[in-house]
Amino acid sequence: MGLLDSFEKGLERAVNGAFAKTFRSGVQPVEIASALRGELDREAAVVSRDRILAPNDFTVLLHPSDSDQMARIGPSLSTELNEVVAKHAAKQGYSFAGAVRIRIRPDDEVSAGTIRIESAAAEGAQVSWQAVVSINGREHTLTAARTVIGRGSDADITIADTGTSRKHVEILWDGTSAMVRDLGSTNGSKLDGAPVKKAPLASGSVIRIGRTDIVFRVVPRAAAPRRGPQDAATQIFDAEDPRR
Repeated sequence: MGLLDSFEKGLERAVNGAFAKTFRSGVQPVEIASALRGELDREAAVVSRDRILAPNDFTVLLHPSDSDQMARIGPSLSTELNEVVAKHAAKQGYSFAGAVRIRIRPDDEVSAGTIRIESAAAEGAQVSWQAVVSINGREHTLTAARTVIGRGSDADITIADTGTSRKHVEILWDGTSAMVRDLGSTNGSKLDGAPVKKAPLASGSVIRIGRTDIVFRVVPRAAAPRRGPQDAATQIFDAEDPRR
């Protein structure tokens, strides 16, 4: 399965049926992913025998109507696009000067259905890795070591699905690795289509409880720089995996 095929499958899971009608015309999300890959390849420059520097700051310019459609997806699209950039950079052996930022902005000078990308290599912040889950098109950041998901009000993430137990599954995250564990639910749980009681989680895994799919991902974030108490930290996405 190709990279863009994986992107399309991930996006289909992340975006609910209400958004599906949006993409029957105009710019498709997968076209933005393809354009970002092309920009990386065109602008990558050899700076030494062992280093190919690629741009890390991207502005995706779209006609206002196309930009509005992309905005309706929310954080799920940013996560998908950053995964595409990270995987393509790793495959091609590119490195970045700093955190990768991908912004989508409207531009009246861009024709409907077309994409223009501006990019630059800019120094940025250190990278950290964050676990997130996407449920019914909404992204939840896992901030605790243990996150309980179910239909009960006492669950950390509550799902309006009568096919789930009050406390159905838990996700354990230590900042490096993750695990899913069924909490003795009535209807059981599945991981990537197979029944599961307890198993490690890889980024992109799909947990199914009741009629609800939970997409687990580990995404790059820019670590907040050290600042004074009066300064607010800005969070951005980064596409370089420090484990490479």
